[in-house]
Amino acid sequence: MMRASALVVSYADTASALKILHLTNELRPGMPVIVRTRDESDIDRLKAAGAAEVVPEILEGSLMLASHALMLVGVPFNRVLRRIRDTRERRYDLFRGFFRGVTDETGEERDREQPRLHSVTVVSGAAAAARTLRELGLPSDRVEVTAVRRRNVRSLDPDPDMQLAEGDVVVLRGLEKDLMAAEMKLLQG
Repeated sequence: MMRASALVVSYADTASALKILHLTNELRPGMPVIVRTRDESDIDRLKAAGAAEVVPEILEGSLMLASHALMLVGVPFNRVLRRIRDTRERRYDLFRGFFRGVTDETGEERDREQPRLHSVTVVSGAAAAARTLRELGLPSDRVEVTAVRRRNVRSLDPDPDMQLAEGDVVVLRGLEKDLMAAEMKLLQG
């Protein structure tokens, strides 16, 4: 501990963390201690005891759940990262201003340049019905077919010779303009 630059309490036990903070303050005053906790209920106590930062499991778990959900419904990756960063900057003092830079460009132009997921349902009369992904030219060099859902069963990395059926949901990954072209190909040919 005498040579350490920082200390991380990586398990969520407030009573134990308070003891560690007390001991650290005695042996190495000023050494930063980062503490893990289950939720935000003990943050003030831990900070008052000397924690440089307190990381609540529930917040981080919620951020990951929300991120995955946003990505799966087609929100561009860069926008998801921006939301996570903004949430963390509001919550964690140490992150304030850390992520600023060239990747902070905002607006629709930047989002269109980021690959995203897009789901297309093979409706009645769609050009893709009874045809294989290979026949349709999917995947292509611009659009990847990441999954096909049939009757709520998801097939990841589907075979190009898989024949599509009415009701299938084809999950595509690519840039916005390429995704729109692939959707047209699936629906109209």
